[in-house]
Parts: sequence; structure tokens; C-alpha cells
Amino acid sequence: MILPGATLGVLGGGQLGRMFTLAAHSMGYKVWVLDPDPDSPTGSMADRHLQAAYNDTAALDEMASGCAAVTTEFENVPAETLEFLEARIPVRPGSKAVAIARDRIREKSFIRDLGLPTADFFAINSAADLEQACAGLTMPALLKTAQFGYDGKGQIGVNDLAQARLAFDDLNEAPCVLEECVQLEQELSVILARGTDGQTAVYPPGENLHVKGILDTTCVPGRFDDDVAASARYMALKLANAMDYRGVLAVEFFITTDGRLLINEMAPRPHNSGHYTIDACLTSQFEQQVRTVCGLPPGSTRLLSAAVMVNVLGDLWSKGPPRWQHLFAETHTNLHLYGKEEARPGRKMGHFTSLADDPTEAMRIAERVRVAIDPAAPDEA
Repeated sequence: MILPGATLGVLGGGQLGRMFTLAAHSMGYKVWVLDPDPDSPTGSMADRHLQAAYNDTAALDEMASGCAAVTTEFENVPAETLEFLEARIPVRPGSKAVAIARDRIREKSFIRDLGLPTADFFAINSAADLEQACAGLTMPALLKTAQFGYDGKGQIGVNDLAQARLAFDDLNEAPCVLEECVQLEQELSVILARGTDGQTAVYPPGENLHVKGILDTTCVPGRFDDDVAASARYMALKLANAMDYRGVLAVEFFITTDGRLLINEMAPRPHNSGHYTIDACLTSQFEQQVRTVCGLPPGSTRLLSAAVMVNVLGDLWSKGPPRWQHLFAETHTNLHLYGKEEARPGRKMGHFTSLADDPTEAMRIAERVRVAIDPAAPDEA
């Protein structure tokens, strides 16, 4: 076990790294972050900010020498970086698991090979693959880049082969998956933490709502049947065990209108839909990340309150300063801002979480807060 007083490293300086750093500090650890951005949200919180590229060998050598273990806050760190570090110190999750989760072709193939359900898809490595893929799927479909896609980026809807060819050209003919669109009833996610001895702690599945490809709200407990929740937990655990995973893993699911539960994708890190755990659970997903990277057993995932998490995007600032005084007037709502200087449309600037005795009341409070903080809302809001 790596105990308090040690220094931990995190690759990536966004809001997830920032919240990891806050959790690590509260537990008595120091944190170094490697991120090329001088204004990274994590850099301002960490004990040391190594401002360098992820493939900077000198910076990686320094991190390996100064840190007891390393984790990541996003999956697009170069594989060579993870391999370089894990030859020297513990890296959790490891490069093999991250390599699966970061590439949609490998990820979906891995899930399918385990016998777990996904939407029908074809791997697209060249334009020549499109004809067979379009013939084998029921249109419409989504063409998604295999790597570097998030929050709806790197994907284009298509209705036929001609559109698929144009979309593939628009995506610079990068490797992609062509995935059949499904009729959605609900979306949900499972967050789990798996330790070095395989001990696993699973959070209650959250019900998610996306707007324009970006997560808008997560509601816990999710408003779906118990058997759906149990199936989602089973599938997430099967994935984690098959990868011999070490760390925090998020698995996103679709519930279709005909009642199927399908795996959409997974993330080898804490996840936006798990932010509610900071305020509503005995152990947050970020404390779990600290625990698993340090070889400690996962903490309890006990839900202390129903909760609704709402993302706060940069669009809100375009109308003027958010009216935070109305949020603070709600005694059952907590605000978390990420320290980002520039508010841009679609950029995640923070989130708030509303707590209540049941999810319906938590959602009512959250929606009231959403309206009240809007600078364009009437004063009586």
C-alpha cells in the first residue's frame, strides 16, 4: 500500500485531475500533474505542475522519480507514455486497459467478444469498408472516429452510403466505427472501482440525459427497473474483470424502446456522470481513484441521498455572470466550479448537485436552480 505522505502523479490537467487532486490532498497525499497547458485546472491545485508534452521523456523521467504511482484523467494519453512509466512505477489503470477503452474499434470488438450486447457496428479502416457496412446495417447510422471523440465530437449521422462516404471524408478518413442508431428510451451509467486484488465496489447506476451530445443531468437512484440496474452492474463487472482492471471505470449504457440494454462505451477513469458521488456517497469516485492507485481497498459506495447532478456549460456566461446567489439560497444544492478562465459554448465549467429524499424531489430542486442562476431569467426565478 502507498500511504499518506507519498506523492502521486496524474497525467492530464482538466477538471477530473483537479478533483482527483482535491481528494488526494484531503487524504494526505501530494500530487504532481503533467500537462502542457500553463492554465490547466489541475495545475493550479497540484503541488507541482510539470508543464510539458505527454511524450517529453525528461518530464516523464522526473515524474517516475518523484511519484510513488501514476494515474490518468483522460484516455488519450499516448500509449508510449503509459508504457514508459509503468516500466518504472505502478500505473493504474495500466496501458493495456487504456488501449482498449481509448479506441472504439478495439473497445466494441472487445465487448462483443465477451458476449455482451452493443448496437450493431462495423469497423471502418478505409473507404472500401463503407459499402459492406452500410449494406449490413439498418440506416440511419452514426460514423464515429475510433479515437479522440468525446461530448458528441468526431461523429456524423448518415442515412445512406453516399452520406457515409462524405462523412468519412469530413473525418479525414481516420479509422472509424459505423454504428446503427438505436431508438433510446433511457441512458444510464455504472461507475465502479476495482483494486489491485480484484476487490470491486460498484455505485448505484445513474440515469443520464444528454443534450447535443453532452451530458446534461445524472439522476440517482436511476428511474428504471431493478433488473435493469442489476444487468448493468453485471456487465460492467464482467468488463472490469476481463481487463483485470485497476482503477475507476465508467460504463455507459443505452436502454432501447424495445427493452434492450446495450453497452455504449466505457471510460478508464472517473466520469462526468459520477460527479454526484462527491456529495451523495460515502466515498467519492475521486477518493476511489486515489485508493485504487495506492493499492488501498475501495471504499463504500453507499448512497446517502438521492441526487441530481447538472452540468454547467460555458453557454451560461454568454448572457452575463451566473446568478450564484440563487444557487446558494438552496440549502440542499452544492456548487463545484473547475477553475477554467474562459467560458466557451459547450465547455464544462462546473456542475451542481441537488440532494433530496427521493430522485423526483432532487430533480425538482435541480431544475429550479438551473432556471434561477440563468442571467436571462426573470428576477423572481
